Amino acid sequence: MNLNDLLSPAMRHTGMGAVMRGASLVTRLLPFPQPTLMVGPGSSGRLGESIAGMGHAKILIVTDAIIVKLGLLDALTRALKAGGADYVVFDKITPDAPIPLIEEGLAFFKEQGCDAIVAFGGGSSMDAAKVIAVAANNDKPLRELAGYFKGRRNPVPIYAVPTTAGTGSEVTVAAVVSDPERQQKLVIMDLRVVPRMAALDPELMTGLPPAITAATGIDALTHAVESYIGRWTTPYTRSMSLSAVGMIFENLPVAYEDGANLQAREKMALASTYAGLAFTRANVGYVHAIAHQFGGKYHTPHGLANAIMLPHVLDYSAPEVIPQLAELAVRARLGDEGEDEDALAQKFLDGVRALNQRLGIPTTLAALREQDIPALAAAACKEALIGYPVPRYMDQDTCEAIIRKVLPVHDAVPKAPAAKRRPAARKTATRKTVTRKTATRKTAKAA
Repeated sequence: MNLNDLLSPAMRHTGMGAVMRGASLVTRLLPFPQPTLMVGPGSSGRLGESIAGMGHAKILIVTDAIIVKLGLLDALTRALKAGGADYVVFDKITPDAPIPLIEEGLAFFKEQGCDAIVAFGGGSSMDAAKVIAVAANNDKPLRELAGYFKGRRNPVPIYAVPTTAGTGSEVTVAAVVSDPERQQKLVIMDLRVVPRMAALDPELMTGLPPAITAATGIDALTHAVESYIGRWTTPYTRSMSLSAVGMIFENLPVAYEDGANLQAREKMALASTYAGLAFTRANVGYVHAIAHQFGGKYHTPHGLANAIMLPHVLDYSAPEVIPQLAELAVRARLGDEGEDEDALAQKFLDGVRALNQRLGIPTTLAALREQDIPALAAAACKEALIGYPVPRYMDQDTCEAIIRKVLPVHDAVPKAPAAKRRPAARKTATRKTVTRKTATRKTAKAA
């Protein structure tokens, strides 16, 4: 039994809400660093020129084999060579980079006498680079670095070149890696893992397949939305989230349908960064809590897991955040200011589903199995309860019901007789329209 099982819905709503409000005051005071950003075509080469002047003895470039094969490193490495900087490449990163692979990268870093790292690639490369940077200066097993500020010494300097527009890891304080032994995701949080400089180079993203463009783009949207509706927002994070949402709704379909469109790619890179700036301070919610479990159990790509779960978690959260959803709808150009808030909130929920459909995001998770759902829900509830300032807490049954919505058809179980259904979970999940009356009634019932 975990803490979530011991709390009634009212206790979760009021007790943990109070805890999260207190934590919000702390996060507002923390000095979150921001990297120097270079933006636009060719910016990866300009970043290389800047790094070459930093006086590092040897730089480790952390990336994957496909990026090397495609020649995406060329502008960076040419600039490093021209500037007289020595470097080596570790190109073994895989999706959801597991601990043994990161340990191999760490050993390579030490063997080569490196003193700085360039993270070059998608979220897995950047997260792996961050963990290597922390572990290089802290003599601890990687599992013991998971959590908040577990490294006593500063990480080695990190620079970043994202090749997807989704994770925002180039500006965040977090690194997520896979623990294959425990089938879990480990999260390392430290203000010092934010890269010193980053390049947002749209030329590196033009070759991304449409499916990856879609999943990573909705990953960025999830960051923007969850940070906007959570309880740790600030005027700054809200502005970043709103900007990201507007840019994603406008530019993601264009980048998906015309991958060579540099303007759309650049706007998506900026949107991902803005969303990263928002959620690194305001945090995320149940979409991520559930997606992390899918990644740990089934190795589901994180962006895809977020994309599949986002509509369902928003349905559940909606009664508590109608004004915020209405504001998001206006920024996404799904409605106009002055319209009824309930109607605007519903337009945003519908708009997210329509965007997913346009991008070919599946509505079910092929790997999900009914027998796994209780454990997945328990782990997700625990993660959210102790770490995320969500607008509305879930209990075990509700979380299971929401996860069950993405079961593949062949594994779905027949509906229980009416007398045995869980009314609260079913009612929330099947709601067609969001209204203030619904919100008031459900809040009163929870209390």
